[in-house]
Amino acid sequence: MNFRKKTRGVLPTFQLTAMMDVIFLLLCFFITTSVFSQWEYEIDISLPSAKSGKVPDRLPGEVIINIAKDGRLSINQQTFTLEVLKTRLTRLGKNFPGQPVVLRADRDTRYEDLMNVVDTCRQANIWNFSMATIEDKRAKTNL
Repeated sequence: MNFRKKTRGVLPTFQLTAMMDVIFLLLCFFITTSVFSQWEYEIDISLPSAKSGKVPDRLPGEVIINIAKDGRLSINQQTFTLEVLKTRLTRLGKNFPGQPVVLRADRDTRYEDLMNVVDTCRQANIWNFSMATIEDKRAKTNL
C-alpha cells in the first residue's frame, strides 16, 4: 500500500488586481479624451442651420476654429489673431498634409470675418476645411 500524500500542482489563478489596474487606466484615458474633445467647442456660438445640416462624425486630429460674433478666433478656448493662426496653420499644413479643419462660425458673424479665416486657411495650404452647421428643424416639420 502506498500511504504517500498525493501532491497536486498549484492551479493557475486569475490575477484580479492587475486586471483592475488596467481597467482603471482605460477608464482614466477615455474620460480624459472626452473632456479634451469637448473643450474645442465654444458654448456661446450659435451655429447657422441648414436643411442638410447634421452633426458629422469627428475625424481624428481635426482642428476646430471657432469664430465669434465679434470676429474673435479661438481654438481650444485660446484666442488667436489672423497672423498667429496663419503661422500655426502653415506649420500644421507642412507637417500634416490634408489636415481636416472645421470652421464653426456664429450665425451673426460678419461674412468678411469668415472669409478672412477661409483665406488664411488657403494661404496656409489647408484645403480640407468644412463649415459647421446644425440641422434645420423647421424644414423637417414642414415636410
